[in-house]
Amino acid sequence: MSCTRVALVTGANKGIGFAITRELCRRFPGDVVLTARDEARGRAAVQQLQAEGLSPRFHQLDVDDLQSIRALRDFLRREYGGLDVLVNNAGIAFKMADPTPFHIQAEVTMKTNFFGTRDVCTELLPLMKPQGRVVNVSSMVSLSSLKRCSPELQQKFRSETITEEELVGLMNKFVEDTKNKVHEKEGWPNTAYGVSKIGVTVLSRIQARKLSEERRGDKILLNACCPGWVRTDMAGPSATKSPEEGAETPVYLALLPANAEGPHGQFVQEKRVEQW
Repeated sequence: MSCTRVALVTGANKGIGFAITRELCRRFPGDVVLTARDEARGRAAVQQLQAEGLSPRFHQLDVDDLQSIRALRDFLRREYGGLDVLVNNAGIAFKMADPTPFHIQAEVTMKTNFFGTRDVCTELLPLMKPQGRVVNVSSMVSLSSLKRCSPELQQKFRSETITEEELVGLMNKFVEDTKNKVHEKEGWPNTAYGVSKIGVTVLSRIQARKLSEERRGDKILLNACCPGWVRTDMAGPSATKSPEEGAETPVYLALLPANAEGPHGQFVQEKRVEQW
């Protein structure tokens, strides 16, 4: 087993994830693992970075597949005895004009963006080494969508004592409510992506609280962040930021110095803490 430090980025073969991986390869003092669902695309991304003189490692990861997550967990445990930096970047969004029925969009989006991220955290957070850094890539849309929720839902999502089980229940309820065509009546905004990212931001707050309670001495910092509106396949060509600019805040959080006290359990945009 190597005593080398290791950073890992999910959904890293293109877009923001690729830009985060490139910057970590340049600045992180250790190995960087690029993961992608599609092995061929992942290996092609690794070759592109190698051509730039960088040396990421590759490991397949499909966040929708628990077996795939556990294979990655076992690899990290075997090769490194743990994990120093985790960037949960993998996510999906349907295009505005996509004809897929809304309740199916809701189910598919929630499965990857919220439940996939949660499963990765469930398996990999126990591997985090002291002074580890965890970055869950969320979105400003989580904040704008929160403001469009009913006052009752807003109160639940802002609660300092909401549990992971309660959050899972709410995310499942949104999907059920879309199937029954009552989601707006039940106080939800009409955005599957937005609600899934509310889930990611609130999950980050819960996980940070747990880390503070259970591993206080380890000084692990965990945050959610918004990379901004970035020109990617997901956001389209008219977005205002390049992928490199979108990577700035996630990389800043991933590389917080060893003696940093925070941010922790926050929602961060442009390297600043936003009020949730």
